[in-house]
Amino acid sequence: MAYDSEGTRRRLLDAAIHEFSEFGIMGARVEKIAALAKANKQAIYMYFGSKEGLFTAAFEERIRDFHSAVKFDESDLPAYAGRLFDKFEQSPDTRRMTLWYHLERSVAKVPVPLIEESTRAEVTAIRKAQSEGRIPAKYDAETLLGLIRSIALTWHTQVPQLHNAGPVSRTKKRGVVENAVRDLLA
Repeated sequence: MAYDSEGTRRRLLDAAIHEFSEFGIMGARVEKIAALAKANKQAIYMYFGSKEGLFTAAFEERIRDFHSAVKFDESDLPAYAGRLFDKFEQSPDTRRMTLWYHLERSVAKVPVPLIEESTRAEVTAIRKAQSEGRIPAKYDAETLLGLIRSIALTWHTQVPQLHNAGPVSRTKKRGVVENAVRDLLA
């Protein structure tokens, strides 16, 4: 039987997404990823170079999916925040990998090229809209984008006592996210 290189790579990515979303970069084990993928551990190093390289590839896979579902629109940032919220709700593996990325990579300063690229494009679009007077400039573009992303993640990063004290329905939570961004832009 012929070796299925692309199939092995795909299985490794799927297993990595599962393992990294559960345990983060530091807690994930390449042996377990290989076992889940029914592949040799050496295949991870052959395809991705390292555990860090595998995380980057797996995370970029989730981010590409995220970007295809959540279109950035600087002319309607509240709706964009609502779509971010929706996607984080619908994709817990992406949400967890994003949180692990924030926890484990922000200190290490290991870039994920796709995130750098998309963030740069969104900041540029916000900056342009601010210079044209379509978006208030009380916050610089980087800060504004960070605040919007944080607001979209609000319900996913709260301690249980605050999470359970807020709105119960997903629709109400999404409404709070959109209204908070509207207030931010007022």
